[in-house]
Amino acid sequence: MFELTFLGTSASAPSVQRGLSAHVIQHNEHRFLLDCGEGTQRQILRAGVGFKRLNRVLITHGHLDHILGLAGLLSTFMRWEAIERLEIYAGAWALARIRTLLFDVVLGDHRPAMDLVLREVKPGVLFEAEDFTVQAFPVWHRGPDCYGYVFEEKSRRPFLPEKAEALGVPAGPWRRELVAGQTVTLPDGRVIRPDDVLGPPRRGVRYVHIGDVGRTAELVDVCRGADALVVEATYLEEEADLARQFAHLTARQAATLAAEAGVGQLILTHLSRRYREQDVLQEARAVFPKTVVARDFDYFQIRRGEVKFTRPARRRGG
Repeated sequence: MFELTFLGTSASAPSVQRGLSAHVIQHNEHRFLLDCGEGTQRQILRAGVGFKRLNRVLITHGHLDHILGLAGLLSTFMRWEAIERLEIYAGAWALARIRTLLFDVVLGDHRPAMDLVLREVKPGVLFEAEDFTVQAFPVWHRGPDCYGYVFEEKSRRPFLPEKAEALGVPAGPWRRELVAGQTVTLPDGRVIRPDDVLGPPRRGVRYVHIGDVGRTAELVDVCRGADALVVEATYLEEEADLARQFAHLTARQAATLAAEAGVGQLILTHLSRRYREQDVLQEARAVFPKTVVARDFDYFQIRRGEVKFTRPARRRGG
């Protein structure tokens, strides 16, 4: 399961109800901040997700509404000493801007209080844990080195307790070792192999996150079969010419991508202040009914074949 908390869902400029792009993604003990628009540190506090273990930041691209919050976040980390290491992942162009922002503006002649590591993103796997990976893929937007990210659990073979019972495999270390793929010898001398008690491989949860993007044809295969897809919907179809001019999507285009890729749930974000949320939702659902328009502080649980979300009451003011 992946847990997703939206911290900012507005496009380009914040509104009273929507902050700039930022999201927290969690898988067990691992936590990632994906994009970091201006004001993200305050949104983290308002959402109640906290700073603990929030030590990896993934940036989709180098536009200011996706990176300016890194300055305040680093400043807060330096004062609170909340983490020992901060890793920031971004394409080369974005990384150059981030380096200037953090080392020239924020740090100046000072040294960071933690290990600060900037990692250049290339297509492919950029993070791997025991049970899931994070993979980067290129997207087309204004400027070079723009990326989306796939969070995917590794496939696993489910343990079949009825087969273990039939074979007389006791509970305890023997079963744990079989689940880990190891052959075991029981106290009575019988040898039990993993194939004896494990079912066929079952795919893990797959979550795809796309930031700003201007076309979708090359993204269908990347998104195919995802349990959840997060993607921008900056414009409505009535202003498709503007969407093309600024390399963004309409709600209809985002929904068409979801339909063509056969995703389980579409979650729209990066909304322009010029539109009403209900109009964005209506346009998208006409093409792909399983669509939600995200609001700040919405919380999603993404499981295999199922997405649940909790929406807190709207907060007043900024």
